[in-house]
Amino acid sequence: MISVDIPGWGLIRLNHIVLDYNGTLAVDGNLVAGVAERLQRLSADLEVHVLTADTFGKVRAGMRGIPARVSILPPGAQDQGKLDYIQALGAEGVCAVGNGRNDRLMLDAAALGVAVILGEGASSATLAAADAVCLSITDALDLLIHPLRLTATLRS
Repeated sequence: MISVDIPGWGLIRLNHIVLDYNGTLAVDGNLVAGVAERLQRLSADLEVHVLTADTFGKVRAGMRGIPARVSILPPGAQDQGKLDYIQALGAEGVCAVGNGRNDRLMLDAAALGVAVILGEGASSATLAAADAVCLSITDALDLLIHPLRLTATLRS
């Protein structure tokens, strides 16, 4: 568990991190450099989940050796599928990370929603649903590895 008490925000107790793959952890289906090491480190404190349409068909290879539950979502209503997934985990204990329009509902419902803007950009609806926005996935993961960064960003 990662626990952060943010002045003016409150106490966040995270048990899970739920991440989109393409556009968040990967560009064109290829895992971004530095992600594997950070997910390994975070897996000591959080259950790692990856939800994806697997547009490029590379998620299983990209996540090989990383302790994570990978779920490939069927076409259609993926935004609702991602929301249902985090609600089943208990959204109050989830950090959700994504960039696409189909990530907006899970970012909004999660205890902590982080939008990431990589090479394919990010949906404006997802940016509006996020609590924090990062310009790299490594920076987003580092928010949890170094929680005082979250405090600096989210405090009142």
